[in-house]
Amino acid sequence: MTPPSPAGTRRTRRRPHPLPRRRHSRAPWWLLSPAGLVMLTVTAAPIVFLIYTSFTDYNQRSLFTGAYRLVGTAQYAALLTDPQFWHALERSVLFTAAMVVGSIAVGTAVAQLLTRLATPMRTTVTLVLILAWAMPTVASSLVWKWLFQPGYGVVNWLLTRTHLFGDMTNTDWANDPFLAYLSIWLLIVWQAVPFIALTLYAALTQLPLELQEAARLDGAGEWRLWWSITLPFLRPTLLLVSLMSVIWDFNVFNQIWLVSAGGPDSATTTLGIFAYKTAFVGFRVGQGAALSVITTAILVAITALYIRNLLRSGEDL
Repeated sequence: MTPPSPAGTRRTRRRPHPLPRRRHSRAPWWLLSPAGLVMLTVTAAPIVFLIYTSFTDYNQRSLFTGAYRLVGTAQYAALLTDPQFWHALERSVLFTAAMVVGSIAVGTAVAQLLTRLATPMRTTVTLVLILAWAMPTVASSLVWKWLFQPGYGVVNWLLTRTHLFGDMTNTDWANDPFLAYLSIWLLIVWQAVPFIALTLYAALTQLPLELQEAARLDGAGEWRLWWSITLPFLRPTLLLVSLMSVIWDFNVFNQIWLVSAGGPDSATTTLGIFAYKTAFVGFRVGQGAALSVITTAILVAITALYIRNLLRSGEDL
């Protein structure tokens, strides 16, 4: 017990010592500033310049004289009334859908195969997939074009040896619209499968085995097991890789330009090829910039739709 205080004296309470104020250090900002400057230089500044150029009549004359005029939305109006733009947009949408469906289907099958392989074989297949994915698109596109060359192409020789389609030795794939699309489709799917397969395989390794065992005890077959358990579990990952595939495939340029250059007769001219021809072949740089802005707006809308659905699914959970 504390002794009673003497009469006439007051008990004073000690005030707690105030905590020292935190000083906001500027060191993190200084450390992040180099990366921020790089991002502004290589990302933000070109986008701003691209949008600005889309409102001008920048053309071949401007490249030499530097003179150009602001024309407002005239470039966009000209594009929206140009039948070639709508044909290129239609090709881009259909070709992107075909590439995404093919890539996801083959990638899912390869991912499922990896779960059933023994460790040595799975390691070998994984290394092969990584090497295929790491190959530069320009190098792989040139090699792919050589494989389908008329006269000495390996693919033409193999198809001729099988006698399934007759003599295809001198078949020029790039000069036939269907064959050009088929060769480019095979190339892009081959390049996209490794990333999709490895991503889906990583998701499959997190699938609880208890769910599969319970379904098998209930008499579910392999197909029913995959449809009712595996596919719902993979849905978020499938949506993610599908969105990334749409963005990548919608912007495909190297493969189409190096294999067919948008031909024959503009049959493989997608929005990317059309923008390149407009800006750097026809030297209508302003209109090419407007094309790029429209393409970016389409991809932003697709991404926004995906994020909205993702947030909704999170709220439902």
